[in-house]
Amino acid sequence: MTVHLANLSSIVLVYALVFSRTGAMIMLLPSIGDAGIPSRVRLALALAVSFAMTPVVAHAYPQEMPQSAMAFGLMLAQEVTAGILVGLMSRIIMSALSVAGSVIAAQTGLSYAQSIDPSMGEQSAILGNFLTMLGAVLIFATDLHHLAIGAIQGSYTLIPPGAALPTGDMAELATRLVSGAFGLGLQLAAPFIVFAFAVNAATGLLARMMPQLQVFFVAMPINVLFGFMLMMLLIGSMMTVFLNFYATQMANFG
Repeated sequence: MTVHLANLSSIVLVYALVFSRTGAMIMLLPSIGDAGIPSRVRLALALAVSFAMTPVVAHAYPQEMPQSAMAFGLMLAQEVTAGILVGLMSRIIMSALSVAGSVIAAQTGLSYAQSIDPSMGEQSAILGNFLTMLGAVLIFATDLHHLAIGAIQGSYTLIPPGAALPTGDMAELATRLVSGAFGLGLQLAAPFIVFAFAVNAATGLLARMMPQLQVFFVAMPINVLFGFMLMMLLIGSMMTVFLNFYATQMANFG
């Protein structure tokens, strides 16, 4: 097989453009794009996915090298922007677990220190990080991470190379995802909100009946204990609802 120099240059051009879009998206994907993942691992994954995607999406790119460096730079910037947009959408979807963690921590008393000193925001962040890590593990365990790879290919339909960026459509999609993620976070934390209301009503009634009782020292351990028990009972249902939401939203990009 003979490979001509002109064909080789077009192949290198297409691979560079695919890598710019794929790499930008992978660097922002939840769990994969986090700071805890070594940059070399992310780079190797981006190179491998780009190598696999290039033959599939090569027809969408121009087969000739741009005449000027500015034209190539504009194409590269457009591909990076498209990858960033899709990557940010997937991160917005995962933010539902952070919202749920913050609300649950506030309702179960785990973030009480934050109400006294607002600079101590670690209590709610710890629970949100736990739910986010659990969601990422379940995404890989249920093979839903394939939807993220499919979203890379689907982005060529949503944002074709060389076409103007659909800023209006992307803004509308981002708004819908933000509202959906926030609503899902409140939905996941709804049992804990009801539980906290019942506990506060009961302790308030107890304080009226026994004014000499130190209600705070009695209610806080009960609130935390039953909060953990409620989470132990509902964690499976919560993550199932989240996985369904993740699959539905990521399927829109495929």
